[in-house]
Amino acid sequence: MPSDFAPPAAAPRGAAAGPTQPSIARATAQFERMDPAGAVRELEPVLAADPASVEAWLLMARLRLALDENQAALEAASNAIALAPDDPRGPATASRAFSLLGRHDDAVAMAHRAVIADPKNPLWHDRVAWALLTADRHFSDAEQAARTAIGLDPNEAHYYFTHGLALDALGHADQARQALLTSLRMEPDNPAAQHRLAVLNGEAVRESAPKKRGLKLFGRKTG
Repeated sequence: MPSDFAPPAAAPRGAAAGPTQPSIARATAQFERMDPAGAVRELEPVLAADPASVEAWLLMARLRLALDENQAALEAASNAIALAPDDPRGPATASRAFSLLGRHDDAVAMAHRAVIADPKNPLWHDRVAWALLTADRHFSDAEQAARTAIGLDPNEAHYYFTHGLALDALGHADQARQALLTSLRMEPDNPAAQHRLAVLNGEAVRESAPKKRGLKLFGRKTG
């Protein structure tokens, strides 16, 4: 299954910028330059100096996911959740880690927790859809979650891509094709959407197992 790329998730309104923010910004910049290992090295002393930094733990979780260090990602996300239990980004990140660890019930539960915390954000509905698709279950619920994300942000190509995968999983090939075409009209160079459309058109072979590499939270590149 292609990676669940999605737009960046901003910090909640009112989140304070602490003294470690410049270091976090540098680590984020390294992440965006496709250097997650370097970003980890930048971030480790930040967490040693300020272990109560929610932003640093969230970024560390994303970095660990990019490095395929899924258990470490879960631990970092859990630290963020403990510090800020009402911030939906922690549960959403933990959900991704749980999916990659094969703990699908936990992944779905954490995704729903993010939705409960912030029901108007399409990112979290999209995460619910992906948690269910990765678990290979409850495809009708995944389709509904993807449709909700589109309703909340109809201008984001990624959500139509997710919707297309859910419709395909339900066996609705024509509707899935239309959703993928909509996604590609908005984002023509998306290789994952191109491939899935080619599969539906009989021009490519369907992948036999989900791919784990390249799964990055809340950013098409690495952000």
